[in-house]
Amino acid sequence: MAENITALATLAFGLLAFAGWCQHLYTCFNEHLTGFLIAGALFFPVAVVHGWGIWMHWWS
Repeated sequence: MAENITALATLAFGLLAFAGWCQHLYTCFNEHLTGFLIAGALFFPVAVVHGWGIWMHWWS
């Protein structure tokens, strides 16, 4: 049972990280933020946090 919960939590976190990364790409392409797009490509966590921040309205 614990293995299933761990696997589900890992999968959910991975999907949320991927979705945040996609949000980062979408926003950077539409806003023409080339430098930030490259930064997100080089440092994956930067892109994920930026994507999540857009969802939470921490920044645009």
